[in-house]
Amino acid sequence: MKALRSALTTATAAAVLLASAAPAWAQTPAPGPRVAFIDLQRVLARSAAGVAAREQLERDKAAMQKDVEAKRKELEALREELEKKGPLMTADARRDKQDQFERKRRDAARLADDFQKELEKKEAVLLQKVLQEVSGVIEKVGKERNYQIIVERQRAAVLYAAPDADLTEEIIKAYDQQAVNKGKK
Repeated sequence: MKALRSALTTATAAAVLLASAAPAWAQTPAPGPRVAFIDLQRVLARSAAGVAAREQLERDKAAMQKDVEAKRKELEALREELEKKGPLMTADARRDKQDQFERKRRDAARLADDFQKELEKKEAVLLQKVLQEVSGVIEKVGKERNYQIIVERQRAAVLYAAPDADLTEEIIKAYDQQAVNKGKK
């Protein structure tokens, strides 16, 4: 009986110990690959190089819009001339003015399309440059912090990510620091 009571006491103590202790998987990190993610859109929006690229695109866009606006005003003036003086013109002169108006309208539309394509191309080039530069920073941080995998949040379709796995801010700081160091050389 004494042996049974001792065994029950030991079993009860072990059960209480096990119940109060955290599960084994919560006590130690699981072995295996360390994974992190970054949000490249945020890197592009917040890093010094990303901001500079966006500002350059905005300056280019403003210059292009100025040219398009000048063409629009020219078209408006030609349209007004046609409306006011058209009835007083000969049929041939009116037809010539209308043809001229249509040509200029098509040219303005083509110019706007060309500017849009040029802006998209410039944006792609600038973004590619920034992404190329930041990829070296990502690799460096990944090696320093012993990550086996770093994914991009948007394209990798991350369904869950712990906040401490987000390296975005660290990448922005390292990328900006790299740019500062290059500027000092």
